Amino acid sequence: MELEKYIGVIVFRAELKLKNYYQKILQPFDITVDQWEILVVLWEQEGITQKELSERLYKDQTNIARMLFKLEKKGFVHRVTHETDRRALRVYLTAKGREVKEEIMAPSNEAYRNTIKGLSDEEVDTFRRILSVIYRNVKDY
Repeated sequence: MELEKYIGVIVFRAELKLKNYYQKILQPFDITVDQWEILVVLWEQEGITQKELSERLYKDQTNIARMLFKLEKKGFVHRVTHETDRRALRVYLTAKGREVKEEIMAPSNEAYRNTIKGLSDEEVDTFRRILSVIYRNVKDY
C-alpha cells in the first residue's frame, strides 16, 4: 500500500496542520492549543482535579501540571488543595480566565467552521464516529 493511503499517516498529517492552524489563532492570547483545551474544559466545569483534567484530555498528569503552572502564571487559573485529599488539587478559573472566554472562543469557533467547511453535519458526525472507532481499536496497544 502507498504511504498516503495509511490512515495513521493521513491522521498524523492532518493533526499537525490543525495544531499549527489553531496555534496561529490562539497566538494573540498567549496560550497554546494544549492550554486552550484546559480552559475549554474548565469553562464547562470548574473545580475538577488535575487528575480528572488529565483523564478528560488524554494527557499525562505531569504535563497537565506543567500547563496549569503556566496558566497560573498568566493569571487564567488557580489551584486549591482538595478538601478531602490533600495530595489532590482542584482547578478553578480566575476572573481573567472567565472574562476571556468569549474573546478566545469567537476566533476558535470561526477556525472550527473553517476546518469543517464543505462538510455536512452528517459527514462531520460520521467522521467523529470513525475516529472514535479507530481510537478504540488502537488505544490499548
